[in-house]
Amino acid sequence: MNPFLEKPIKTDNLFKDWKKIYPKPYNKNEVDPYTKTRIILMNGTEYEAVWFSHNFSRHCTNNELRREIAVTRRSEQQQQKMISVLKPADESILETTISYEQLAVDLTARLAQREPDKHVKMALDFALLEDFDHLYRYSDLLEMEKGIKAEQLVGHYTEIMPGRPTISEHRYPADNIRACVDFCKADPITKLNIGIITAAEQQTMNYYMNIAGFYDSDRGRSLYQEIALIEEQHVSHYGSLLDAKMTWLEGLLQHEYTECYLYYSCYEDETDPYIKKIWEQHFIEEVNHLHQAANLLKKYENKEWQQIIPDGCFPQLLTLGENKEYVRNVLGTTVQLTSIKDNYPNVSELSSESEFYKFQNTLNHDVDQVPSHRVIHDYICQKGRDYRYEDKENPIYELRDRAADNTSVGR
Repeated sequence: MNPFLEKPIKTDNLFKDWKKIYPKPYNKNEVDPYTKTRIILMNGTEYEAVWFSHNFSRHCTNNELRREIAVTRRSEQQQQKMISVLKPADESILETTISYEQLAVDLTARLAQREPDKHVKMALDFALLEDFDHLYRYSDLLEMEKGIKAEQLVGHYTEIMPGRPTISEHRYPADNIRACVDFCKADPITKLNIGIITAAEQQTMNYYMNIAGFYDSDRGRSLYQEIALIEEQHVSHYGSLLDAKMTWLEGLLQHEYTECYLYYSCYEDETDPYIKKIWEQHFIEEVNHLHQAANLLKKYENKEWQQIIPDGCFPQLLTLGENKEYVRNVLGTTVQLTSIKDNYPNVSELSSESEFYKFQNTLNHDVDQVPSHRVIHDYICQKGRDYRYEDKENPIYELRDRAADNTSVGR
């Protein structure tokens, strides 16, 4: 599939009435877990498209160009509004959060397994273990406060157990910035992977930043605060991989191509016929957006789309599914790593005067007050051992004790 060779619909046909932008929500008791994660993924993708477009407009002095991208942005907004209300009203904040973290784990694992660039693959593997631990912390909160087992929500496709403990994930902010990737030389898969994971993690950050104040317990509100700060690190981590040398119009083209790729991937991967139709509709609309971006690139920079995306044919499509053994392997080999600028040293290699330990001592000097630790500690106090869903024991010996939360692994 090459979306540049598809005939775009007319721009006037992009806009919908109120009935069309309010689709039927899924049934939370019947929906496939990966249908939910695809919905979250595409909601985040549209959110990224909208905010990229707004930032483009705020850095542009040409009003004609700003008006042209405003037309596409309104269409992107309608797409996002459709996707956002596919979530049913009876799905709680925390139930939705479990799907956010399942997406983070399984999407990151899928992207890492196909990533040809070692620098980018390491970035994916590194953050994977952190989202994996977040799934465990939120799952214990869900079972403790709501009596719902997260293994049912993830369809038993994703294990729930400690990863790199969240307390160990707090790093000095400067050490979350990576070397950017040259998109002129990068593999098409690499460019797609970076754009996809940046948008996905940004949406998670935004969700947690805003939802903490709406949660109904102090324990949960504090946990959302802490994990939102880790998601800030992840967005800095992944966003710094983007090619900062690209012009705004080149970036617009890459964004629209990524959206086309994702909607087509979702269409091919989707098992729900109703949702599949939405992915198909949005792919058709994104073809228009892509052609508009190509026209603007030609009009204002005199560049052909092939100069940015030499081969418009989609590479291997993205699928979402189980990654248990891959996650276990990454956990078993990299759990003790941290990051110092572009390197990923074992924490045992750092001196006590390192920025990592200075930052840890500022933020986490009282371990008993760290929200991610308190959640597990409280659960164990109530029920004797933590909540997990695992096919076999954790590959890290220190993380196997279900009667105590480990706060030393990784720090």
